Amino acid sequence: MKLRLSLLGLFFAVVAGTAFAHGSKVHVKGTVEKIGADSVVVKTADGKSVEVKFAASTVFLSRSNNEDKPAKAEDLAAGDLVVIHATPKDKILEADEIKFSVPAAAKTAVTAPAKPKS
Repeated sequence: MKLRLSLLGLFFAVVAGTAFAHGSKVHVKGTVEKIGADSVVVKTADGKSVEVKFAASTVFLSRSNNEDKPAKAEDLAAGDLVVIHATPKDKILEADEIKFSVPAAAKTAVTAPAKPKS
């Protein structure tokens, strides 16, 4: 139950915000739309797609059971919820930190039993 409430809280936090400035950093919140070899595209709550480049120094953290655990870019998947702290460089965003989690619906999905043939 706590997990569901935590994930629900994270979901609302992601939906409530989009990309906004925080000092010289930018926060990008949303759902992973596409992952490339050196970047991720995030669909924000207002429907915009924002590309954020990975750097050698980018830290990846997977959020599970109210804990952030070290992760890799390969652990990201389309549909994951993300909060990215990025630095604007020229006309691109470079990720400093990417926190992500699997949406609650994907974790709790249960397949219905097959209906018997009549």
